Amino acid sequence: MLKQRIARTALPSLALCTAMVAALAMASPANGASGRSKPKDPITMAASPAALDIIPLPCFSGSFQATMTNTGSQAQFADMTLSAQKPITLSRDIFSSYLPAADPDQPVSTPVEVRAPRDTPPGTYDVLLAMNKQELRVPVRVQEPPAKGPGDNVALGEQAFASSAHGNFPVCGGVDGNKDHAQWGTRTGWNDATPTIFPDSYGVRFPTPQRIDQVELLTIDSAGSPATRFGVKDWDVQVLTAGQWQTVAQVRGNTAGLVTSQFAATTAEAVQVVIYASNDARYSRIMELEVRGA
Repeated sequence: MLKQRIARTALPSLALCTAMVAALAMASPANGASGRSKPKDPITMAASPAALDIIPLPCFSGSFQATMTNTGSQAQFADMTLSAQKPITLSRDIFSSYLPAADPDQPVSTPVEVRAPRDTPPGTYDVLLAMNKQELRVPVRVQEPPAKGPGDNVALGEQAFASSAHGNFPVCGGVDGNKDHAQWGTRTGWNDATPTIFPDSYGVRFPTPQRIDQVELLTIDSAGSPATRFGVKDWDVQVLTAGQWQTVAQVRGNTAGLVTSQFAATTAEAVQVVIYASNDARYSRIMELEVRGA
């Protein structure tokens, strides 16, 4: 009788132990894991745009914004490394920044310029962004350069130069093919950086001497910024031949947005316009400079 009572008392305890062992087995991670998940890196990377199309000419570079964001609760310093598949080149190979911990998150960005040398074969090349164990690829699609035969604009995308350049008006802005005045100031078009000081100069060098007979100058001319008030007024057109600059055309008192200067065909290594006055007597502004061959 005593044994029966002991057996009846022990059965519930045995069942409870079995249930506890099963629960522990379900809660324990497999393969000897510690049970703690690996913390996720709070710093994220992004690129905008996510892919680029560029043409292998000196003034047809592309660019994207590289961004780091701290999604964690502690401020951090972070380093992003950037590399490109040859022959693509980048304007920077590292991006370092302090990243605050804020709500909402505060992304920190930097522009990265991407270039393809003139003879780069068409195709897709990778730009790699890396940080800690993270990687992000930005495809760069290199296109065929534009054909340049008789009558074509031989200045398009070639190496521009200037006496100075102001803010968002890089020297390449005047040979990038963009004639949309509404986009003036968005890194297209050229503006000098020396207000009220003249002369200013703007030009383009050719990879090989070109036979040319015409230069077209498109100055700023929009509803809000008409050429009569803000365009270039007086300038000379010069060509570089055998290392010497020669004046081949002159324009005085201009109030038009587009002026075409024609001259006897000549072989030139470079072309420039030397600007002596603008209609506001402050800045020289060129939307596009085009040079055509004979």
